[in-house]
Amino acid sequence: MRLSRVIAGVGLLTLASAAPAGQRAREAGVVIGVLPTGPLNAITDVAGVRVGQVTIEEGKDVHTGVTAILPHGGNVFRSRVPAGFVAFNAFGKFAGSTQVVELGEVETPILLTNTLNVPEAMAASVEWTLAQPGNEAVRSVNAVVGETNDGLLNDIRRRRVTIADALRAIESARGGAVAEGPVGAGTGTVAFGFKGGIGTASRKLPASLGGWTLGVLVQTNYGGVLSIAGVPVGINLGRYEFKDAVERRSADGSVVVVIATDAPVSDRNLRRIAERAFIGIGRTGSSFSNGSGDYAIAFSTNPAVRREEGSAAPLQVTDLRNEALSPLFQAVAEAAEEAVINSLFAGKTVVGHRGTVERLPVEAVLPSIARRH
Repeated sequence: MRLSRVIAGVGLLTLASAAPAGQRAREAGVVIGVLPTGPLNAITDVAGVRVGQVTIEEGKDVHTGVTAILPHGGNVFRSRVPAGFVAFNAFGKFAGSTQVVELGEVETPILLTNTLNVPEAMAASVEWTLAQPGNEAVRSVNAVVGETNDGLLNDIRRRRVTIADALRAIESARGGAVAEGPVGAGTGTVAFGFKGGIGTASRKLPASLGGWTLGVLVQTNYGGVLSIAGVPVGINLGRYEFKDAVERRSADGSVVVVIATDAPVSDRNLRRIAERAFIGIGRTGSSFSNGSGDYAIAFSTNPAVRREEGSAAPLQVTDLRNEALSPLFQAVAEAAEEAVINSLFAGKTVVGHRGTVERLPVEAVLPSIARRH
Protein backbone atom coordinates (compact mmCIF):
# COMPACT_ATOMS: atom_id res chain seq x y z
CA MET A 1 0.00 0.00 0.00
CA ARG A 2 1.36 3.40 -0.94
CA LEU A 3 1.45 5.99 1.81
CA SER A 4 2.34 9.59 1.06
CA ARG A 5 1.73 12.56 3.27
CA VAL A 6 2.05 16.30 2.78
CA ILE A 7 3.45 18.47 5.52
CA ALA A 8 3.02 22.12 4.65
CA GLY A 9 5.44 23.70 7.08
CA VAL A 10 2.80 23.94 9.79
CA GLY A 11 2.45 22.26 13.15
CA LEU A 12 5.44 21.28 15.23
CA LEU A 13 5.78 17.72 16.40
CA THR A 14 3.78 17.05 19.56
CA LEU A 15 6.00 17.45 22.60
CA ALA A 16 5.80 14.96 25.46
CA SER A 17 6.67 16.55 28.78
CA ALA A 18 8.12 13.32 30.14
CA ALA A 19 10.16 12.34 27.08
CA PRO A 20 12.66 14.58 25.31
CA ALA A 21 12.18 12.71 22.01
CA GLY A 22 10.76 15.19 19.53
CA GLN A 23 11.52 18.20 21.70
CA ARG A 24 13.43 21.05 20.14
CA ALA A 25 16.87 21.74 21.59
CA ARG A 26 15.96 25.04 23.22
CA GLU A 27 12.78 23.61 24.75
CA ALA A 28 14.91 20.86 26.27
CA GLY A 29 17.18 23.46 27.87
CA VAL A 30 19.96 23.44 25.26
CA VAL A 31 20.68 27.10 24.48
CA ILE A 32 23.09 27.78 21.64
CA GLY A 33 24.70 31.20 21.21
CA VAL A 34 24.01 34.58 22.75
CA LEU A 35 21.49 36.23 20.43
CA PRO A 36 17.71 35.98 20.94
CA THR A 37 15.59 33.89 18.59
CA GLY A 38 12.59 35.00 16.59
CA PRO A 39 9.09 34.08 17.86
CA LEU A 40 9.05 30.69 16.11
CA ASN A 41 12.80 30.10 16.09
CA ALA A 42 12.40 29.20 12.42
CA ILE A 43 13.27 30.48 8.96
CA THR A 44 9.65 31.65 8.67
CA ASP A 45 10.36 34.31 11.31
CA VAL A 46 11.65 36.27 8.30
CA ALA A 47 8.46 37.94 7.10
CA GLY A 48 7.11 36.50 3.87
CA VAL A 49 9.20 33.33 3.82
CA ARG A 50 7.15 30.18 3.29
CA VAL A 51 8.01 26.50 3.64
CA GLY A 52 6.23 23.50 2.13
CA GLN A 53 7.13 19.84 2.57
CA VAL A 54 6.06 16.56 0.98
CA THR A 55 7.06 13.44 2.88
CA ILE A 56 6.99 10.10 1.05
CA GLU A 57 7.17 6.89 3.10
CA GLU A 58 6.22 3.55 1.57
CA GLY A 59 6.99 0.47 3.63
CA LYS A 60 10.62 -0.17 4.47
CA ASP A 61 12.16 0.88 1.17
CA VAL A 62 10.94 4.40 0.47
CA HIS A 63 11.84 7.28 2.80
CA THR A 64 12.27 10.49 0.85
CA GLY A 65 10.58 13.77 -0.04
CA VAL A 66 10.81 17.42 -1.02
CA THR A 67 11.16 20.66 0.92
CA ALA A 68 10.36 23.99 -0.78
CA ILE A 69 11.36 27.43 0.49
CA LEU A 70 9.68 30.47 -1.09
CA PRO A 71 11.35 33.85 -0.48
CA HIS A 72 8.02 35.69 -0.50
CA GLY A 73 4.38 35.24 -1.43
CA GLY A 74 4.52 37.12 -4.70
CA ASN A 75 5.82 36.30 -8.16
CA VAL A 76 9.45 35.46 -7.38
CA PHE A 77 10.43 35.53 -11.05
CA ARG A 78 9.22 39.11 -11.50
CA SER A 79 10.30 40.28 -8.04
CA ARG A 80 13.65 38.58 -7.60
CA VAL A 81 15.62 38.52 -4.38
CA PRO A 82 19.38 39.09 -4.17
CA ALA A 83 21.24 35.95 -3.19
CA GLY A 84 24.68 34.61 -2.40
CA PHE A 85 25.84 31.03 -2.84
CA VAL A 86 28.75 29.06 -1.35
CA ALA A 87 29.96 25.56 -2.22
CA PHE A 88 32.08 24.84 0.85
CA ASN A 89 32.83 21.32 -0.39
CA ALA A 90 31.30 20.65 -3.79
CA PHE A 91 30.84 16.87 -3.75
CA GLY A 92 27.22 17.06 -4.82
CA LYS A 93 24.68 18.73 -7.04
CA PHE A 94 23.18 22.17 -6.60
CA ALA A 95 21.18 23.01 -9.70
CA GLY A 96 21.01 26.65 -10.73
CA SER A 97 23.96 27.68 -8.57
CA THR A 98 26.13 29.01 -11.40
CA GLN A 99 23.50 31.57 -12.41
CA VAL A 100 23.01 32.57 -8.78
CA VAL A 101 26.74 33.18 -8.53
CA GLU A 102 26.84 35.08 -11.80
CA LEU A 103 23.76 37.30 -11.35
CA GLY A 104 23.45 37.33 -7.57
CA GLU A 105 19.72 36.65 -7.49
CA VAL A 106 17.06 33.95 -7.08
CA GLU A 107 14.01 33.89 -9.35
CA THR A 108 12.29 30.65 -8.27
CA PRO A 109 11.49 28.73 -5.11
CA ILE A 110 14.46 26.92 -3.55
CA LEU A 111 13.83 23.17 -3.48
CA LEU A 112 15.61 20.40 -1.57
CA THR A 113 15.28 16.68 -2.35
CA ASN A 114 17.39 13.55 -2.83
CA THR A 115 20.31 13.23 -5.24
CA LEU A 116 18.58 11.33 -8.03
CA ASN A 117 15.37 13.37 -8.03
CA VAL A 118 16.91 16.78 -8.69
CA PRO A 119 15.55 16.72 -12.29
CA GLU A 120 11.97 16.24 -11.09
CA ALA A 121 12.30 19.07 -8.59
CA MET A 122 13.72 21.32 -11.30
CA ALA A 123 10.87 20.47 -13.66
CA ALA A 124 8.33 21.27 -10.94
CA SER A 125 9.94 24.63 -10.24
CA VAL A 126 9.96 25.48 -13.94
CA GLU A 127 6.33 24.43 -14.40
CA TRP A 128 5.19 26.38 -11.35
CA THR A 129 7.09 29.49 -12.40
CA LEU A 130 5.78 29.41 -16.00
CA ALA A 131 2.23 29.09 -14.67
CA GLN A 132 2.39 32.22 -12.49
CA PRO A 133 0.28 35.16 -13.70
CA GLY A 134 2.51 37.65 -15.49
CA ASN A 135 4.97 35.00 -16.69
CA GLU A 136 3.20 34.17 -19.96
CA ALA A 137 6.14 35.38 -22.09
CA VAL A 138 8.92 33.78 -19.99
CA ARG A 139 11.34 31.69 -22.06
CA SER A 140 14.02 30.83 -19.49
CA VAL A 141 13.81 29.83 -15.82
CA ASN A 142 16.72 29.17 -13.45
CA ALA A 143 15.39 26.48 -11.10
CA VAL A 144 17.37 26.28 -7.85
CA VAL A 145 17.52 22.78 -6.32
CA GLY A 146 19.83 21.34 -3.67
CA GLU A 147 20.16 17.69 -2.64
CA THR A 148 21.60 15.14 -0.28
CA ASN A 149 21.85 11.39 -0.83
CA ASP A 150 19.32 9.41 1.22
CA GLY A 151 20.29 6.06 -0.30
CA LEU A 152 20.78 4.21 2.99
CA LEU A 153 17.19 4.45 4.17
CA ASN A 154 15.61 5.13 0.78
CA ASP A 155 15.71 2.99 -2.36
CA ILE A 156 17.09 5.98 -4.22
CA ARG A 157 17.35 4.16 -7.56
CA ARG A 158 13.55 4.06 -7.71
CA ARG A 159 13.60 7.84 -8.10
CA ARG A 160 10.30 7.94 -6.25
CA VAL A 161 9.84 11.73 -6.08
CA THR A 162 7.68 12.91 -8.98
CA ILE A 163 7.16 16.31 -10.53
CA ALA A 164 3.71 16.30 -8.95
CA ASP A 165 5.24 15.69 -5.49
CA ALA A 166 7.60 18.63 -5.90
CA LEU A 167 4.77 20.83 -7.16
CA ARG A 168 2.74 19.95 -4.06
CA ALA A 169 5.65 21.02 -1.87
CA ILE A 170 5.73 24.42 -3.58
CA GLU A 171 1.98 24.88 -3.58
CA SER A 172 1.62 23.86 0.07
CA ALA A 173 4.22 26.36 1.27
CA ARG A 174 3.02 28.47 4.19
CA GLY A 175 4.36 30.71 6.90
CA GLY A 176 4.26 29.68 10.54
CA ALA A 177 5.92 26.82 12.38
CA VAL A 178 8.07 24.41 10.36
CA ALA A 179 7.98 20.64 10.83
CA GLU A 180 11.42 19.19 11.61
CA GLY A 181 13.21 15.86 11.62
CA PRO A 182 12.28 13.07 9.17
CA VAL A 183 10.03 15.15 6.95
CA GLY A 184 10.28 16.47 3.41
CA ALA A 185 13.79 16.32 2.02
CA GLY A 186 15.00 15.08 5.40
CA THR A 187 12.83 11.96 5.49
CA GLY A 188 15.67 9.56 4.65
CA THR A 189 18.78 11.44 5.76
CA VAL A 190 21.38 10.44 8.36
CA ALA A 191 23.57 12.74 10.47
CA PHE A 192 26.47 11.63 12.66
CA GLY A 193 25.18 8.05 12.41
CA PHE A 194 21.79 9.05 13.82
CA LYS A 195 18.55 10.03 12.11
CA GLY A 196 19.02 13.46 10.58
CA GLY A 197 16.48 15.52 8.71
CA ILE A 198 15.12 19.04 8.40
CA GLY A 199 15.97 21.57 11.10
CA THR A 200 15.41 25.28 11.45
CA ALA A 201 16.26 28.17 13.76
CA SER A 202 16.36 31.96 13.72
CA ARG A 203 17.91 34.98 15.37
CA LYS A 204 16.36 38.41 15.97
CA LEU A 205 18.96 41.13 16.37
CA PRO A 206 18.30 43.74 19.05
CA ALA A 207 17.40 47.22 17.81
CA SER A 208 20.87 48.48 18.69
CA LEU A 209 22.30 46.02 16.13
CA GLY A 210 19.75 46.81 13.43
CA GLY A 211 16.77 44.78 14.57
CA TRP A 212 17.03 42.44 11.57
CA THR A 213 15.80 38.85 11.55
CA LEU A 214 17.80 35.97 10.09
CA GLY A 215 16.50 32.42 9.70
CA VAL A 216 18.10 29.14 8.67
CA LEU A 217 16.76 25.83 7.38
CA VAL A 218 19.05 22.82 7.03
CA GLN A 219 18.89 19.38 5.42
CA THR A 220 21.33 17.30 7.50
CA ASN A 221 22.98 14.22 6.02
CA TYR A 222 26.61 14.40 7.09
CA GLY A 223 28.98 13.04 9.71
CA GLY A 224 31.95 13.72 11.94
CA VAL A 225 32.31 13.92 15.72
CA LEU A 226 28.98 15.18 17.05
CA SER A 227 29.16 18.13 19.41
CA ILE A 228 26.14 19.82 21.01
CA ALA A 229 26.63 23.21 22.67
CA GLY A 230 30.32 22.41 23.03
CA VAL A 231 29.75 18.99 24.62
CA PRO A 232 31.47 16.05 22.81
CA VAL A 233 28.28 14.00 22.55
CA GLY A 234 29.62 11.66 19.87
CA ILE A 235 32.63 10.77 21.98
CA ASN A 236 30.49 10.32 25.08
CA LEU A 237 28.21 7.94 23.18
CA GLY A 238 31.15 6.11 21.62
CA ARG A 239 29.89 6.81 18.11
CA TYR A 240 32.01 9.08 15.99
CA GLU A 241 34.21 9.30 12.92
CA PHE A 242 37.79 7.93 13.16
CA LYS A 243 37.10 6.12 16.45
CA ASP A 244 39.52 3.43 15.33
CA ALA A 245 40.58 1.72 12.14
CA VAL A 246 38.25 -1.25 12.64
CA GLU A 247 35.14 0.65 13.67
CA ARG A 248 35.57 3.57 11.30
CA ARG A 249 32.37 5.41 10.47
CA SER A 250 31.97 7.39 7.28
CA ALA A 251 31.63 11.16 7.62
CA ASP A 252 30.71 11.50 3.97
CA GLY A 253 27.31 12.90 3.16
CA SER A 254 25.98 16.39 2.66
CA VAL A 255 24.40 19.38 4.32
CA VAL A 256 22.41 22.11 2.62
CA VAL A 257 21.86 25.40 4.44
CA VAL A 258 19.19 27.86 3.29
CA ILE A 259 19.40 31.33 4.87
CA ALA A 260 16.84 34.12 4.76
CA THR A 261 17.10 37.62 6.20
CA ASP A 262 15.08 40.80 6.08
CA ALA A 263 18.23 42.91 6.28
CA PRO A 264 18.91 44.99 3.14
CA VAL A 265 22.03 43.14 2.01
CA SER A 266 23.74 42.93 -1.38
CA ASP A 267 24.39 39.62 -3.10
CA ARG A 268 28.09 40.06 -2.33
CA ASN A 269 27.43 40.32 1.39
CA LEU A 270 24.84 37.56 1.24
CA ARG A 271 27.63 35.32 -0.01
CA ARG A 272 29.70 36.38 3.00
CA ILE A 273 26.78 35.53 5.29
CA ALA A 274 26.43 32.13 3.61
CA GLU A 275 30.11 31.43 4.25
CA ARG A 276 29.67 32.04 7.99
CA ALA A 277 26.94 29.39 8.17
CA PHE A 278 29.71 26.82 8.03
CA ILE A 279 31.07 28.08 11.33
CA GLY A 280 27.89 26.69 12.88
CA ILE A 281 28.11 23.45 10.89
CA GLY A 282 31.71 23.04 12.04
CA ARG A 283 30.70 23.55 15.67
CA THR A 284 28.40 20.54 15.38
CA GLY A 285 31.43 18.38 14.59
CA SER A 286 31.80 18.30 10.82
CA SER A 287 35.24 18.37 9.24
CA PHE A 288 33.71 18.70 5.74
CA SER A 289 35.10 15.41 4.47
CA ASN A 290 36.06 14.67 0.89
CA GLY A 291 32.74 13.04 0.06
CA SER A 292 30.53 15.61 1.75
CA GLY A 293 28.54 18.05 -0.36
CA ASP A 294 28.26 21.19 1.77
CA TYR A 295 26.29 24.10 0.31
CA ALA A 296 24.72 27.32 1.56
CA ILE A 297 22.47 29.81 -0.18
CA ALA A 298 21.38 33.09 1.41
CA PHE A 299 18.80 35.60 0.22
CA SER A 300 17.31 38.89 1.40
CA THR A 301 13.58 39.57 1.39
CA ASN A 302 13.93 43.30 2.07
CA PRO A 303 11.88 45.29 -0.49
CA ALA A 304 14.68 47.83 -0.78
CA VAL A 305 16.95 45.29 -2.49
CA ARG A 306 14.37 43.44 -4.63
CA ARG A 307 14.99 43.35 -8.36
CA GLU A 308 11.81 43.97 -10.28
CA GLU A 309 11.66 42.34 -13.69
CA GLY A 310 10.88 44.48 -16.73
CA SER A 311 12.17 47.80 -15.44
CA ALA A 312 14.90 49.53 -17.44
CA ALA A 313 15.54 52.07 -14.70
CA PRO A 314 18.79 51.76 -12.73
CA LEU A 315 18.44 50.00 -9.40
CA GLN A 316 18.42 52.29 -6.39
CA VAL A 317 18.86 50.19 -3.28
CA THR A 318 19.56 50.62 0.40
CA ASP A 319 22.45 48.38 1.36
CA LEU A 320 24.02 47.75 4.76
CA ARG A 321 27.61 48.83 5.07
CA ASN A 322 30.24 46.13 5.43
CA GLU A 323 30.87 47.08 9.05
CA ALA A 324 27.21 46.40 9.88
CA LEU A 325 27.49 42.72 8.86
CA SER A 326 29.19 41.31 11.95
CA PRO A 327 25.96 40.81 13.96
CA LEU A 328 24.47 38.93 11.00
CA PHE A 329 27.60 36.78 10.83
CA GLN A 330 27.09 35.89 14.48
CA ALA A 331 23.39 35.24 13.86
CA VAL A 332 23.90 32.85 10.97
CA ALA A 333 26.59 30.84 12.78
CA GLU A 334 24.32 30.41 15.81
CA ALA A 335 21.18 29.64 13.83
CA ALA A 336 22.90 27.10 11.58
CA GLU A 337 24.29 25.25 14.59
CA GLU A 338 20.94 25.20 16.37
CA ALA A 339 19.05 24.15 13.24
CA VAL A 340 21.27 21.07 12.93
CA ILE A 341 20.69 20.11 16.56
CA ASN A 342 16.93 20.61 16.10
CA SER A 343 17.00 18.22 13.15
CA LEU A 344 18.59 15.57 15.37
CA PHE A 345 16.35 16.16 18.40
CA ALA A 346 13.30 15.65 16.16
CA GLY A 347 14.59 12.34 14.84
CA LYS A 348 13.00 8.92 15.08
CA THR A 349 14.39 5.43 14.52
CA VAL A 350 13.80 4.35 10.92
CA VAL A 351 14.03 0.85 9.45
CA GLY A 352 14.99 1.51 5.87
CA HIS A 353 16.05 0.08 2.55
CA ARG A 354 19.62 -0.92 3.46
CA GLY A 355 19.59 -0.73 7.23
CA THR A 356 18.22 0.79 10.40
CA VAL A 357 19.18 4.25 11.68
CA GLU A 358 18.45 5.05 15.31
CA ARG A 359 17.26 8.36 16.68
CA LEU A 360 19.72 10.36 18.75
CA PRO A 361 19.21 9.18 22.38
CA VAL A 362 18.31 12.67 23.57
CA GLU A 363 17.48 11.50 27.08
CA ALA A 364 21.04 10.17 27.46
CA VAL A 365 22.59 13.30 26.00
CA LEU A 366 20.86 16.01 28.04
CA PRO A 367 22.48 15.24 31.45
CA SER A 368 26.00 15.71 30.06
CA ILE A 369 25.02 19.01 28.48
CA ALA A 370 23.42 20.17 31.72
CA ARG A 371 26.60 19.31 33.66
CA ARG A 372 28.74 21.29 31.23
CA HIS A 373 26.48 24.35 31.36
